[in-house]
Amino acid sequence: MSGELTQARTPWAPAFQWRALLRPHTVAGRAPAKALTGFICAWLALAAIHLLMPVPAGLTVAGKATLAIMAWAAIIWIFEALPVAVSGLLIPALLVLTKAVTPMAKAANGFTNPVVFLCLVAFLFSAIMQCAGLDRRIALGLLDKIRVKTVNGVIWTMFGVNLVLSFVVPAANARAATLLPVINGLTKLFGDTEQERNAAKAIVIQSLVYGSMISGMCILTAHLPNLVLTGLFSSELHIRISYLDWFKLQWPYLGMFVLTQWWVQYYFRTRRTAIPGGLETIREEQRKLPPAGKQDWSILLVFGLVALLWATEQWHKIPTENIALLGLALVFTPGLIQIKWKDIQDRTIWGTVFLLAGALSISSAISSTGLAQWLADQIHAIAQGHPWWGILLIVMVGTHVIRLGMLSNVAAVTMLAPILLALAPKLGLHPIAFTMLVADTDSFAYLLPTQITAAVIAYSSGTFSTSDYAKVGIVSVLIAIAYGILVMAPWYAFLGVPLWDATAPWPF
Repeated sequence: MSGELTQARTPWAPAFQWRALLRPHTVAGRAPAKALTGFICAWLALAAIHLLMPVPAGLTVAGKATLAIMAWAAIIWIFEALPVAVSGLLIPALLVLTKAVTPMAKAANGFTNPVVFLCLVAFLFSAIMQCAGLDRRIALGLLDKIRVKTVNGVIWTMFGVNLVLSFVVPAANARAATLLPVINGLTKLFGDTEQERNAAKAIVIQSLVYGSMISGMCILTAHLPNLVLTGLFSSELHIRISYLDWFKLQWPYLGMFVLTQWWVQYYFRTRRTAIPGGLETIREEQRKLPPAGKQDWSILLVFGLVALLWATEQWHKIPTENIALLGLALVFTPGLIQIKWKDIQDRTIWGTVFLLAGALSISSAISSTGLAQWLADQIHAIAQGHPWWGILLIVMVGTHVIRLGMLSNVAAVTMLAPILLALAPKLGLHPIAFTMLVADTDSFAYLLPTQITAAVIAYSSGTFSTSDYAKVGIVSVLIAIAYGILVMAPWYAFLGVPLWDATAPWPF
């Protein structure tokens, strides 16, 4: 060991060991060759745009610098060339170094955005749930109470579990990871006939991917892109969307699960497929859990109080993030819980908090430097002249094409949202309705498992192939696009946010 350390510190050691960089252990959790390629390309793109490219007509120098950082971030995120936390922390520094935004306090404004505090508290709540074992207890309890006997019953029950967990588990990938062991236990009950294999595929794809994503659309804190959007609307339009207002806008997305469920059960032929001994297995897993104690009920009581205060924000006027912070303080009342801080800390998704803060910082820079307006002008030339539904269709399809190469939903929405917000008035469309509809369809990127982290988690179950996923996914994407145009756009209009009226006042 000492010899290895000495060699690592020796300045004349045989050059830079590129082969060592390509060994799997050198890039934790990421494909090393792909990560290294992306790392190099990202810095080359940053240098080329910032130092070599002339300033395009209509774009400011600061806007060009922001474009360089945007390209850097996109490549880093597509290739997973850096841990997401590191990329988020680097964004404010690059904004300052390129003079896109100065001083540092302004460049790092995403880190002081109230949305970041809300996100952090949501992650801490989730960690507390995991430490107490409440997430698994809730999932198994619902499956047992509903007494599911068929594949479709499992899928519907797991959608209900996803919806319940959405209130306390703040990310689709975290919900998918929570439910993965439960789902794996259920799929192991099936044999190796074609019908049984198809049943396992349907359960995994609908429960861990489609269910996680659709349930997250309705609850403000259940899906990180929701927080990116509300943070952007607050900073750029000075419009705050409360927890309850978000639910009013988004709850019809729950109906989309009915359509995807119909399609998935038709594709995999699972309508009447039964679960072999399923209920007994669920109860066996429940018996392994210790009895619910005072700590469990105390945590649920505090979370219930926080959820009630979120739902009634329009009456008491306490901002959502402050309610969350006060709830966190209440959870840590001395003697209420016996969970050690280190255990909570180890289960908290700190990296995603830094990613969100960095994403909000570059999102703000895209708007403030004029880059969003300039990019909107370029897209405007393609989209103008079409009816509102035609524009929405073009931009939604384009979004799904862009998303083929990106894993991070947060990253994609961060890049697109400021551009969409600037583009909407040019096309005579309502900025919030247009931005939300396009950003929402981005969450339903179902063509490849690598487009959504929840799908990567589902793929780890080994029940389906990428071909299975793509074949069922392409129709699911078309369902999502059609649902946005035919259901959600009219619903927004009913609430007073018509997509086709750019001047409609905010009704909430």
